[in-house]
Amino acid sequence: MTGLVGRAEIEAAASHLDGIVRRTPTIEPGVGFHDTPAHVVAKLELLQHTGSFKPRGALHRALTSEVPDSGLIAASGGNHGLAVAWVGRHLGVPAEIFVPEVSPPAKVAKLHALGATVHVVGALYDDALVACRARQLETGALDIHAYDHVDTIAGAGTIALEIDEQTGGVDTVLVALGGGGLASGLAAWYRDSGTRVITVEPETSQCFAAAVEAGEPVDVQVSGVAADSLGARRIGATNWLALQAHASPVTVTDTAIRSAQHRLWNELRLVVEPGGAAAAAALWSEAVEVSVGERVAVVVCGANCDPGDVVEPK
Repeated sequence: MTGLVGRAEIEAAASHLDGIVRRTPTIEPGVGFHDTPAHVVAKLELLQHTGSFKPRGALHRALTSEVPDSGLIAASGGNHGLAVAWVGRHLGVPAEIFVPEVSPPAKVAKLHALGATVHVVGALYDDALVACRARQLETGALDIHAYDHVDTIAGAGTIALEIDEQTGGVDTVLVALGGGGLASGLAAWYRDSGTRVITVEPETSQCFAAAVEAGEPVDVQVSGVAADSLGARRIGATNWLALQAHASPVTVTDTAIRSAQHRLWNELRLVVEPGGAAAAAALWSEAVEVSVGERVAVVVCGANCDPGDVVEPK
């Protein structure tokens, strides 16, 4: 990496964000949760502003940049766009968001409710990104990338800082991966520690796992139930550097993700979107091996979905 983001940068980000973003809680669901021998701690980042972890990175990026009168602009599968719209409202500047057709209507409606100018463009995130970059050249707005920037990574890394403060430390962290922003922040925090970071991707959208296999970032096909939030065609360049240093990938099926959504509702009454449930799916589907007494943190990172979708069909 590796000197781009480390604990010093994440601690600085935490000071910038203090009192603005929420310090989300952790819960210990109890013995036998996830049907594993591990001691599980769930970090409830779905309770963050806008229903996902994204405001941490988006706000930190804006606070450490010069924001022009034209405001903020971003491409997003939905959650990042919501965060940027929220940041724009917090700072009192315009926000223009480009989302793909795969973005759920609930997320698009929330973007409008936050006062953003919204454009639905193309089939997937990368299509929206192309349109966003073209528009940014016209307006000069601050482009807040969804994951591929050191300030975004540092903001996301504050989740790991909180996990350590709230739990006294864990042995393993499971985190969903789309383009790599959240996972990069956790990897940056834990890089020089004994805590392992395991990234979880859908089998249908696995840009980091494919990069590890190829030895470099490569384009992948994107589809599946979590494509709106975990559907990047290629791992971010900055994220690849961070993740290479301290992360290992696993993949899960769409069936496992849906099952995790239902179980998180049935056992904890949490409404979790597919991407937000992916990390839990890895533990329940035994994609990750854990040992007796191992302290495992599962990041539950998003709640922007139709609540009816998470209730087990009768």
